[in-house]
Amino acid sequence: MSAAAPGLIDRLKSTLSRVEAEGMHLLQAAETDVMQLLDNLKQHIADNPEPVFAILREVKPVLVVKNFALVTRFADVQEVLARDDVFQVTYGEKMEAVTGGPNFFLGMQNSPEYERDTAHMRTVMRRDDVGKIVAFVGKTAEDLVAASGGKIDVVQLSRTVPVRWVASYFGCPAKSETDLADWATVIFQYLFADLNNDPVLDAAALAAAAKVRPWLDEIIARRKANPTQADDVVSRCLALQSLGLPAMDDVSIRNNLLGLIVGAIPTTSKCCAQALDELLKRPDALAQAQEAAHAGNDPMLAQYVFEALRFKPNNPGLIRIAAEDYTVARSEMHATKIPKGTEVLAATQSAMFDGRMVDSPNEFQIGRPDYIYLHFGLGLHSCFGQYVNRVQIPGILKPLLQRKGLRREPGAAGQLQIKGPFPSALAVEFDT
Repeated sequence: MSAAAPGLIDRLKSTLSRVEAEGMHLLQAAETDVMQLLDNLKQHIADNPEPVFAILREVKPVLVVKNFALVTRFADVQEVLARDDVFQVTYGEKMEAVTGGPNFFLGMQNSPEYERDTAHMRTVMRRDDVGKIVAFVGKTAEDLVAASGGKIDVVQLSRTVPVRWVASYFGCPAKSETDLADWATVIFQYLFADLNNDPVLDAAALAAAAKVRPWLDEIIARRKANPTQADDVVSRCLALQSLGLPAMDDVSIRNNLLGLIVGAIPTTSKCCAQALDELLKRPDALAQAQEAAHAGNDPMLAQYVFEALRFKPNNPGLIRIAAEDYTVARSEMHATKIPKGTEVLAATQSAMFDGRMVDSPNEFQIGRPDYIYLHFGLGLHSCFGQYVNRVQIPGILKPLLQRKGLRREPGAAGQLQIKGPFPSALAVEFDT
């Protein structure tokens, strides 16, 4: 080895060390960029899942990855939701955390307790109340729109109306409308949209529940101490209690009220905001929906609203847990076994775009058969308040759609803003 060799080797080592250090830096930067890209891609898919659903419907209609299954075709989604004995709801444990003890029927499997509690609640929330609800919702929304001065936040409008409807129809006036809407929203997110069990969200939801429970307890105690002639849900519940019906004690009444109120506010607001946002994207459909609103043709208006909501529904699907090994689409080429314990997303949004069942699924069309729309789920745990929501959501939007020159506010304010899984703002204006 020459005398120069050691120095050369040292310089080479030094150079390699610098290259390695710079390479690691570049690699780390690349990894950061890749992770950011993946995060952005996941968010894009969450915001706009239909292109992915469309591919899966053709290539892998029932996708099973590790302990998760995604079901995308209409018939298969129907099968999952109809087989409530196999594909069971996942909400029980969280329901008990929210109530501070007993389960609420949305978290129950098909059982005598489920039948008992739903029967009680159907007795106090009657389908023939719908006409009264339509009138209340219509007047409340009209008053808010009329007082807005030609500019209004659709999210705020569609949060306020159901809070006031809860006060009137349920007999549960809020001490603070904003607080009740916020509490219901965070509890709903915890129960139905928190797939990752976020500890911050969990703490916020349980804190909200700890405020909702004493509020309802106070209402029930006050109504028992000072009976009124009001024909509302609380009065009807107390009437059943006086007859000695099982599971109609004060705590059971409170828990049923809690579950129904939580389900009534954030979903209504989300559906109103997203349906109007989709109509605003389609000037022709918006104009036709406004014609229906002006004519007082409520069934036609509802068709426009729920067709708009098909493009941006309340959620992309419903989560279930497989209670046993089960083969979905057993008689089809894509038959797929879903193992026991698998978390299953029945993608109702995908189903509503399945061309095997839905004519021209990518086109905005009214007049579709009602069974195409899976906004309220299907089967045992279909939305308990669907008959209210079928009229409440169009009813809240009707006064806005009756206004001339309805349009987005300029700039970012006029775009739908999202916070977590819920819209947080959508500012519109109209001619006064």
